[in-house]
Amino acid sequence: MPGAAILAATATLRAGAGKLTIATGASVARFVALAIPESRVIALSETESGGISSDAVHLLEDVINRVDAILLGPGMQDEVATGKFVLALLPKLRTTKVILDALAMTVVCKISQQAASHKHADMDRSFQAFSCPLLLTPHCGEMAHLCDIKKDVIQQEPSRFAYAAATRWNAVVVLKGATTLIAVADGDCWQHSDKNIGLAMSGSGDTLAGIIAGLAARGASLEQAAVWGVIIHAQAGKRLVKRMGSLGFLAREIVDEIPLVVSAIHSMQ
Repeated sequence: MPGAAILAATATLRAGAGKLTIATGASVARFVALAIPESRVIALSETESGGISSDAVHLLEDVINRVDAILLGPGMQDEVATGKFVLALLPKLRTTKVILDALAMTVVCKISQQAASHKHADMDRSFQAFSCPLLLTPHCGEMAHLCDIKKDVIQQEPSRFAYAAATRWNAVVVLKGATTLIAVADGDCWQHSDKNIGLAMSGSGDTLAGIIAGLAARGASLEQAAVWGVIIHAQAGKRLVKRMGSLGFLAREIVDEIPLVVSAIHSMQ
């Protein structure tokens, strides 16, 4: 789905990433390149069902360890293919900060399954095998899928599940919702509440993931990028509410507000 990739990529640039490379399916790569002329675009081979082929990882070997941050997931289709692709890519990363969004997060299920199949392995040890810092961005429905728990159970105790996931997967976890929770494996947890219902539109999560990736590319740690990304996303929404009302603005309009919000924050310091 090229629209999701375009939203996330544009948000990454708007958040201050100075140089961008997009790797996407060969069938849409030309369209994405035209939509974002500021970016290099790499065309990746696809499976018959429209996912990215795990064999395409070799096409990224000259790029992946020269970037400061990588965002995986927006617009990717086919859960099985996406999981295989991400699982093949992660071991090749070393110090690169990795943000997993949308279907890319299902890699944690695959690693959990692999760990469970080994008598003396556990999930924490499996994740620590990857040296790259990880951040996940699930909403409650996605968290329920990842944990194999009903959504309403997650909603009853979101902070408990956010921290448990951060510890279990050795990652920063951004559990999105009207109250968003950012949990890290060492026990810290931040909370941000925002009742802006206009932000619950298609593409909003892609813009948030892109903002976080852009901040991480600028040098922020993943927990810093998560906290500031959530704030910037929310403040961009508030600016749109003042101008357009509480409903009907678009994710692409959130993207346009990002530099103004960042500038306002800098002027307060």
